[in-house]
Amino acid sequence: MQEYFVDLHIHIGRTKTGKPVKITASKLLTLPKVIEFSKKIKGLDMIGVIDCHSPEVLEEIQDYIRDYSAEEVSGGGIRFQNGILLILGSELEIYNENCDGPFHVLTYFPTIKSMKKFSYWLSERVTNVTLSTQRVYEKSEAIQLKVKELDGLFIPAHAFTPHKGLYGKGVKKSLTEVFQLNDIDGIELGLSSDTNLVKDIAELNTVSFLSNSDAHSLEKIGREYQLIKMKQASFRELQFALHQKQGRHIVKNFGLNPRLGKYYHTCCELCFTNVQDGKVCPNCSSRRITKGVFERLQELANPNDNTGLRPPYIHHIPLEFIPKLGPKTLMKLRDRFGNDMSIIHDTNYNELREVVNDEIAKMIVLSRTGGVSISAGGAGKYGKIE
Repeated sequence: MQEYFVDLHIHIGRTKTGKPVKITASKLLTLPKVIEFSKKIKGLDMIGVIDCHSPEVLEEIQDYIRDYSAEEVSGGGIRFQNGILLILGSELEIYNENCDGPFHVLTYFPTIKSMKKFSYWLSERVTNVTLSTQRVYEKSEAIQLKVKELDGLFIPAHAFTPHKGLYGKGVKKSLTEVFQLNDIDGIELGLSSDTNLVKDIAELNTVSFLSNSDAHSLEKIGREYQLIKMKQASFRELQFALHQKQGRHIVKNFGLNPRLGKYYHTCCELCFTNVQDGKVCPNCSSRRITKGVFERLQELANPNDNTGLRPPYIHHIPLEFIPKLGPKTLMKLRDRFGNDMSIIHDTNYNELREVVNDEIAKMIVLSRTGGVSISAGGAGKYGKIE
């Protein structure tokens, strides 16, 4: 068994011909750059690219295989020459009539063949199959069933955020309002929640929690991730780990302190003042209020006697969040220590001081233990390190 750093939610901004895939993502977020940056700079071992249903993205992956620069592995997934393993994924937007709004799910498939079948099925139910995160005009149960027919994984994305989250905007109380619980392979927590905040939702007692980046730019890759114990990097091993089979399991989740997320507290959308009653801003009297993840989770909580063991959730601060750590200094750190995983987890204070000043070195070390002060975010505005 080995341990692998894994981020399963990375977008593609543009194809090799310059066509948009995730319109809101950076134009630099191309497949070749994702493959290189994820391994060389971020230090990841396995990634999930969740726009692989797009025909041109699929064609690019097949070009790598035809050029012998990548290969499909027997357990599912695509291994590239630099060693990184790509899991073929697709993010979908679903809307049921009994829901308060649309919500997103992540789906993953073991082979190019199964992804092609899903892409074809999807093309008859979306407006534009070439784009990311399209509204699927199909019932939620039918979508979940199709994914399972193709041996896929089905995971609600950033499930607790107020915009496009299953619990934040979709269901009123339980995911069983729209899905079969037994066919849920994991729950993506999102930036404004963590294991401790979500642990009291009883229906999720046996569901694995995932912490992924939802990267819309290269630097956001690995913003959140997990360490997973598997025999090797493959789709099948990932599936085993999510269901804790044969010794495979998630060892640790790594993510932002939820207070750094954009939707932690209920806030006014105009002036970002914290709103206690959730209705009217006490500062500007606006009624444009976004309910925070913290408050929503208090509504959903139903404490129970099941105290099943969860992997530890480690609060870490991505290097780009460190005050006064600019791009040039970050490049020096990467040149000296290799990649972000090494800098964040392994490099000690004295080694850091060889490259950066005392203040930055201390902040990186303190971020490993949660020893930093944070002003909470809300209504779309990130929290800040003080």
